[in-house]
Amino acid sequence: MPPELFIGLMSGTSLDGTDSVIAALDNRQCQVIQQQFTPFPLKLKQQLLALHDQGDNELETTALVSNQLSQLYAENIAALLNAAQILPSAIRAIGCHGQTIRHRPELGFTLQIGNPSLLAELSGISVVADFRSRDIAAGGHGAPLVPAFHAAIFAHPEQHRAVLNIGGIANLTNLPPAGGAVTGFDTGPGNMLMDAWINKHQGKDYDTDGSWAATGKLVPNLFHRMLAEPFFSMAPPKSTGRDTFNLSWIEQLLHQINDKYQPQDVQRTLLELTAISIAMAVTQYCGNVDELYVCGGGAYNSALLQRLRQLLPAVTIRLSDTLGLAVNAVEAAAFAWLAKQTLDGLPGNLPAVTGARGPRILGAVYAA
Repeated sequence: MPPELFIGLMSGTSLDGTDSVIAALDNRQCQVIQQQFTPFPLKLKQQLLALHDQGDNELETTALVSNQLSQLYAENIAALLNAAQILPSAIRAIGCHGQTIRHRPELGFTLQIGNPSLLAELSGISVVADFRSRDIAAGGHGAPLVPAFHAAIFAHPEQHRAVLNIGGIANLTNLPPAGGAVTGFDTGPGNMLMDAWINKHQGKDYDTDGSWAATGKLVPNLFHRMLAEPFFSMAPPKSTGRDTFNLSWIEQLLHQINDKYQPQDVQRTLLELTAISIAMAVTQYCGNVDELYVCGGGAYNSALLQRLRQLLPAVTIRLSDTLGLAVNAVEAAAFAWLAKQTLDGLPGNLPAVTGARGPRILGAVYAA
């Protein structure tokens, strides 16, 4: 079968904006033809952050913000198609992750908002959305979902690889050579805590190259209290999000320590938490891994990657670009691939990753 064109849309826990790609997909290959990033307006970002906490009139606010998201998604797609000079009719479907505002698999639900019906209407393209809920209904965590895509596209018959996505939350996929079982899970915070802390103290969205963190020093008492968070000692399958790791979590732990510190020291400690939690996960669950490929926004944090190389000296650490997919395109491409799986009647989850009772066809289809 010749490759089919799909659009993948991803807006993650970093809340920076929406990544989209046009991907040409067949069974084992993914070629990104065009990609587009649309930042969230400040007001929308603030509304999304507020929805993570309980508040007044949440149902109406969620519905209105969902419509705003779909308008933004549609604008992103229009710009994407225009840049590629591709008509909407050439796209089989859009795979839309939506914006997570609650992720509580232990209570049996997850909530990614956005109005896929409106997006289908605005774009003129069928939409596949709500990928996580079916896995949770089958007893899984509903996340991470990208390991199935990593396995299909990045696995090597002889090399033991792992793929590390550092978004707001970091997730890891273990890809043993042929015959080995693929595993994957969330390792903990990626950029999310560092982004929240620098935004509070400097008004910036992120710490470019980890340069602010590099001016600070580790706060040992704070670091050990952070690492004592029960999530880190849990065995996979496991997933997490802003429900656990957030600015309030940092501030509560700061109230418990007596150490003297500067704001940049906390930033350095947060970078160490991300690096150590990732390195622990790689060491404990990826065996004798040869190569670690990094994608997501955290791949641009040179201080973080330098620390990972120090912690994992035996592992060759490269960016996903070397495998043919740019670091900021991998997750969006994964949801294009998941949309194809849905329409082809094929499973999109890996039970060993999510903990579901078995493979499931994910997502709901909203026809154009």
